[in-house]
Amino acid sequence: MIHHKKKILIVLLTVFSLFFLMTFVSHGEEVVLRIGSPNMVSTANLVFDDYLPVFAHISNPPLTKMSTEGQIVGQSAKLIEVSSDNTIWTFHLDDSLYWSDGQKVTPQDVKFTIEFIAQNVPWAGWLKEGLQDISIQEPNAVVLKFKKPHTQINRDLSSYNLLPRHIWEKIESPQDYSNPGENIGCGPFYIKKVDLNAGIITMEKNPYWKGQTPQIGKIEIHLYNNVDVLSLALEKGDVDTYYRYASSYPYQNIERLKKTERFDFVEKLNIGLYFLAFNLKRTPMSDFQFREAISYAINYPEILKLDGLGYGNIPTRGFVPNSMDHFIETELLTYDLEKANRLLEGAGYFDSDKNGIREDLAGKDIDLTMLVEPDYVRRSELIKYYLEEVGIKVSMKNVDESTWIALKDQYEYDITVTRTTPWGMMVHGSWGTAYFDSRRTGEGVLHIVDDPIFLGLVDGLLSTTDPEKIKELAHSVQSYYADTLPAIALYWNMIITPFNREFTGWQPDPLFGIYNIDNFVNLKKVL
Repeated sequence: MIHHKKKILIVLLTVFSLFFLMTFVSHGEEVVLRIGSPNMVSTANLVFDDYLPVFAHISNPPLTKMSTEGQIVGQSAKLIEVSSDNTIWTFHLDDSLYWSDGQKVTPQDVKFTIEFIAQNVPWAGWLKEGLQDISIQEPNAVVLKFKKPHTQINRDLSSYNLLPRHIWEKIESPQDYSNPGENIGCGPFYIKKVDLNAGIITMEKNPYWKGQTPQIGKIEIHLYNNVDVLSLALEKGDVDTYYRYASSYPYQNIERLKKTERFDFVEKLNIGLYFLAFNLKRTPMSDFQFREAISYAINYPEILKLDGLGYGNIPTRGFVPNSMDHFIETELLTYDLEKANRLLEGAGYFDSDKNGIREDLAGKDIDLTMLVEPDYVRRSELIKYYLEEVGIKVSMKNVDESTWIALKDQYEYDITVTRTTPWGMMVHGSWGTAYFDSRRTGEGVLHIVDDPIFLGLVDGLLSTTDPEKIKELAHSVQSYYADTLPAIALYWNMIITPFNREFTGWQPDPLFGIYNIDNFVNLKKVL
C-alpha cells in the first residue's frame, strides 16, 4: 500500500514538473515581431542612409512626434515652450531617458544633435540658415533661437533622431560612417545588429528604458528588394506585418493575403499623394492656360482604377487631401477630353501641320521631356498616353533617383510624376508648401513657385501660431493651388497595412504609420 502511494506521488511530481517546465518555457519564450519591408538599407548609418533613419525612430526617438490624432506632441522632450514672437523655442528633455549603454541622455546630446544636423545634413539647410543660436538651460532644457519667426519647428524636428554625443562626436567622417553592430539608442528598443548580407535589422530591448514596458521582446526588420517576394513571405508566415514608409501594401496583393485568413488590415487615407509636377521655369508649362487644359486631359477615374485599384479618391484642384487639417472643398478634378482640346486651341496651341502634335506659341512641335523614376513608370506611362491623346508629345527620360534629384534641381525637365510624403506635406508652412516654395531645398523638393503671393502665404504660416490665422492661410494656400495649378494631384490613396492576427494593439499615426513607439510598446501577442 505504501509502495503504491509512493508510485502515485512520483507520477504526480513528474506531471507537475513537466507542467511547470512547459509553463516556464511558454512564459519565458521571447516574443519576436518580424516586419517585412521593401525600404532597402544600403549602409549602417543612422543619419545618411535613406531608410535606416526611419527605422531608428524607435531607437533614437526625435524630440517630438505626431499623435494618432495628428497632433504634434513631445516625445524625447516632455514639455515645449515658445516665445510670443515664435523665434525662441525651449525643449525640456524627458529626464528618465537613458542610452542603451547606461549613460543618461542630456541636453548636451540634444544640442549636439541639432548642430550636427544643421552642419552635416544637406536636406536640413533650412535649419542651418535659420538657426541663430542654441543654448542649454539648466537643469534639463535646450533653447533654440531663430533669426525670424518659425512656427513649425516642433513639427520639423519630429523627423530628426537623437544622437549620443559621446559616440558621434568621435566620428571623423560621419557621412562615410557605418556601424553594422550595436548602435546606442535611448528608446524602448535599440539597434543590436544591421546585417545587410542577411537583410535583417535586429532591435532588442533597451535595458535602461524607464517608460512603458514593451510586451514584445525583439523586433526584426527583414528587408526585401522585391515586393512580390515580400508578399509571399507574408502569406507563408515568415514575417508578421508589412512596412514601407509613407506607402501602402501593394493593392494587387491584398485579396491573396486575405485568403490566408491570418491577417487583419489597418486602413488610413494617406496625407501624402502622387502628382504631376510642372517645371514652371519653362514654356509652355509656365502658361496657366496650358496647365488648365492638361488638368482636363487626365483620366482620373481610370488612373485611380488602374494604378490604385480603387483604393482612394479622385482629388480636387486644391491638391491637399481631405485627410489634412483645415481642408477646404475646391473644384473636383474632371476628365473632359473635349474641354482639354478646346482650352488648348483657345490658348493658341494648334496642330497646324496635322502631324498629330500641337505646336507651342513659337510654332514648334511640343515635345515634353518627362523625368521618370523606376517607382513611377506605370503612372508616367498613363500620363504620357493621356497627353498624347490631346496632341502633346511626351518623351520619357528614365533615370535613377540621384539623377532625378540632380536634373530636377537644375530644372532640366518639363514634367515629372512624383509624390509627397506625410512629413513633406506638413513641414515648412505645411499643406504641401515645402514642395513648391522656390526658397526651399531638399531631395524631393521641386522649388518651382516664386510668386510673391504664394511666398507671402507661406511666410504668414511660418510666423503665426494664431489658430484662426493658420486656418485662414491654410484655406488660402489650397485656393492658390486650385487657381494656379502648379501641380496636379492624380489621386488620393489609402495606406493599407496588413498584420498577423496573433498581434493586437496596433496604433498607427499619420506620419510614420505603424512604425512608432506607442505602437511597439502596446503590441501584444495573443497566447
